[in-house]
Amino acid sequence: MLKPVHILLVEDNEGDIVLTMDAFEESKINTNISVVRNGQEAVDFLYKRDRYTEENKPDLILLDINIPILNGHEVLKIIKQDAELKKIPVIMLTTSSNTRDINLSYENYANSYVTKPIEMEDFLKAILKIEEFWLQLCKLAD
Repeated sequence: MLKPVHILLVEDNEGDIVLTMDAFEESKINTNISVVRNGQEAVDFLYKRDRYTEENKPDLILLDINIPILNGHEVLKIIKQDAELKKIPVIMLTTSSNTRDINLSYENYANSYVTKPIEMEDFLKAILKIEEFWLQLCKLAD
């Protein structure tokens, strides 16, 4: 059996966390999802600091922009400037459809940008599309 795909979800909205977890639970892919609720926790998780010393590096990161302490753009910049971390695909998963946010995300080497749909059913479909593309079609780095 294949080892589970480890996903780091960086999200402060409890409803979106629950929806994302539910969507991945319905998937055919074996996933292990870690959740952090602000940008500083995301950086600590990735560098195995504080309470995250035992965590494994994620295979994929779902990163919201509007999160406390460090925002998603700041976290993305840190990830993509690090020789080890930059191999991890980062999907910006956010409510913002602002052109500036989209452009800044790609300028900082986001692997894709997905605007969260408002309707729950559409949100679940979006998560399943992410799963289908990134976890079934693409090959992820070790």
